[in-house]
Amino acid sequence: MIVQDQSSTKSSKSHKHLIPHHFSEPKNLDFSTWVSVNSFKIFIITVLTLSVAAFFFFFHNPIASPTPFCFQKSRLSNNPQKIKIPKLNLDKIQPILDKSSPYSSFHSEQWIVVSVTDYPSDSLQKLVKLKGWQVLAIGNSKTPPDWSLKGALFLSLEQQANLGFRLVDFLPYESYVRKSVGYLFAIQHGARRIFDADDRGEVIGGELGKHFDLDLESVIVKQQRIFQYTSGNSNRTVVNPYIHFGQRSVWPRGLPLENVGEVSHEEFYTEVSGGKQYIQQGISNGLPDVDSVFYSTRKTGSVPFDIRFDEQAPKVALPRDTMVPINSFNTLFHYNAFWALMLPVSVSTMASDVLRGYWAQRLLWEIGGFVAVYPPTIYRHDKTESYPFIEEKDLHVNVGRLIKFLISWRSEKHKLFQKIRDLSYSMAEEGFWNENDVKFTVAWLQDLVAVGYQQPKLMAIELKANVDLSDRKEYVPPKLPSMHLGVEESLTVNYEIGNLIRWKKNFGNVVLIMFVSGPVQQTALEWRLLYGRIFKTMVILSTQADADLAVEQGQLDQIYKYLPKIFDRFNSTDGFLVLHDNTILNYWNLLQADRSKLWIANKVPTSRTVIDGKDTTWFTKQSNMVNRVVSTMPAHLQVNYKESCPSEQSLALCGSEVFYIPRRFVSDFVDLVDLVGDFEIHYKIAVPMFFMAIDLPQNFDPLLNKMIYKTEALSNRSFDFYSAQVPAVYPWIISTESDFVKLIRLMAAGDPLLMELF
Repeated sequence: MIVQDQSSTKSSKSHKHLIPHHFSEPKNLDFSTWVSVNSFKIFIITVLTLSVAAFFFFFHNPIASPTPFCFQKSRLSNNPQKIKIPKLNLDKIQPILDKSSPYSSFHSEQWIVVSVTDYPSDSLQKLVKLKGWQVLAIGNSKTPPDWSLKGALFLSLEQQANLGFRLVDFLPYESYVRKSVGYLFAIQHGARRIFDADDRGEVIGGELGKHFDLDLESVIVKQQRIFQYTSGNSNRTVVNPYIHFGQRSVWPRGLPLENVGEVSHEEFYTEVSGGKQYIQQGISNGLPDVDSVFYSTRKTGSVPFDIRFDEQAPKVALPRDTMVPINSFNTLFHYNAFWALMLPVSVSTMASDVLRGYWAQRLLWEIGGFVAVYPPTIYRHDKTESYPFIEEKDLHVNVGRLIKFLISWRSEKHKLFQKIRDLSYSMAEEGFWNENDVKFTVAWLQDLVAVGYQQPKLMAIELKANVDLSDRKEYVPPKLPSMHLGVEESLTVNYEIGNLIRWKKNFGNVVLIMFVSGPVQQTALEWRLLYGRIFKTMVILSTQADADLAVEQGQLDQIYKYLPKIFDRFNSTDGFLVLHDNTILNYWNLLQADRSKLWIANKVPTSRTVIDGKDTTWFTKQSNMVNRVVSTMPAHLQVNYKESCPSEQSLALCGSEVFYIPRRFVSDFVDLVDLVGDFEIHYKIAVPMFFMAIDLPQNFDPLLNKMIYKTEALSNRSFDFYSAQVPAVYPWIISTESDFVKLIRLMAAGDPLLMELF
């Protein structure tokens, strides 16, 4: 329009001098004569008027054109631009060797690939301990620059860029989809199996081989018969696998919302031989893979999800006309499916792995492979974070249409990689992702070839699976208890029972170690009845052992020396809570404490009093022994201790009647006990010393600092200062059953169910 304005202006200027000449003599013209004389002007004005009218029509009419730009592109261009299908020339691909990373000579067949944004989580520290697996952590722009974890390989942004992979140019800086670099790196370094994981999942039982089929070439795996969803139902293209594993009211992220209401279990299953389950999807206990709709509508306040699935249910395979959502944090890929690891880059992060999963399943059929879903393989912790629905909007709108499109898609190409390129192109044409992912696919395939990956051969098979109804297998999944079925169901659960379940879930994997100074014959069973309902188990120590009451021998002054053997007996727990029987534990107030941190009452002033019966000489000897132990500490422990207690003349002393050691610090605690050796350091001095060496005091969980801690002189009036609102109360003397009854009546203010026990 600017050009037109300039042109018309220039034209008008060129005629200015002609106007006086033409109209120097006025004339009387009738209408027909006037039209004849001014016909050219009338034509120009008419054209301009129609042009303006047309412009406003298309601009304001969304049916005619969504935007003026789209109008210009579709109406004015004789050759509308289409997405160009990039060439896939794999014959002249030069090998890419690792010449830049510190791990260039490293080789492993089994890899765990995770994306890391923060410092190593407790779950990730457990992953690196899985035998036979190498963890590869992929950084992004939010990853701390000093990230490191013993036993894990780490690739920073700079290291990723130096590897020479083509696809790096397409990857966003702040996204987990950068894991695609990690997949290529693992393949380059000898991978045969890749476990796609995140940093909040813990492998149940600490061994992936107990859950997944790792050796697909073994006779046992090939001869096994796997349950398979029935095929041939034209009205069903996708299934909710959670129903098969006992949770009918829970659905996975990526399941079309129109299918959420389908909660009936399979009438019967067929079977398929093992050996080609190239993609193995695991189920997650705790926080399974759910979408924002489920998370937002089924969650009760800030209580984290702890959903459990049937661990005894058989694994189940998908036939060639049925699909299932696949995620990127609990999935095992075998070599023949490594091409399926590509995470698309032009869609939202919440949709990337879901679209990858459906795209991969369709292509998997071309090589005769299939997806199988396995019983719970990991426990995934719910960080009680909100799920962004806007990140999933396109997923909910398009996923149903995508599944139907994929099932009907066909390709006449004769090699798998050509089919992969064609499908990515077709998905871009249909609007499921954009042209960037078509180019990304080609770069991915070229990089696969460059790192030595051999594409699997196609198989001539019918894409529509044949159903053999003569070999039907029945299996009725159990309906497991669920706290997420809606308000009506939750209202039927007694409030007190609900609290007990919540406490048990929180501390059900914590061991309580209790030292009983009073008469164990009168109190041991009562203590177990009081606390045994809440914790995984109770270990009771006393000065005299009692086999009938399962009481073990120990000495209070050096109680810490008895802990390593107990730690070793319970090596899969979350942590250990140590309690003296002169302290009452209000367990209902411990839910907010962080079970990954150390707990101790280090900031309670009255707990830092002198130890009864000990003089200055005794304290001097204790101080000398502490200094000798500190001098033998490993560097990281000694540095922590001296930062917290800089003076060799000072002695840390605080009440240690109750303290907690998380699993991640157990090995350090055991090492420190070994350093003490035969030194008789009092536990009220040794435990604070251990804690300050293990971690800085500012990192301790502060909850126990809210406990009531009175002097021994007030112990005869303990009933006066008890409170159910604090985590613990000291001191308290229990020597008879009647003492217990009095205590229970007070504690019932926090746990009313206690009145049913006594």
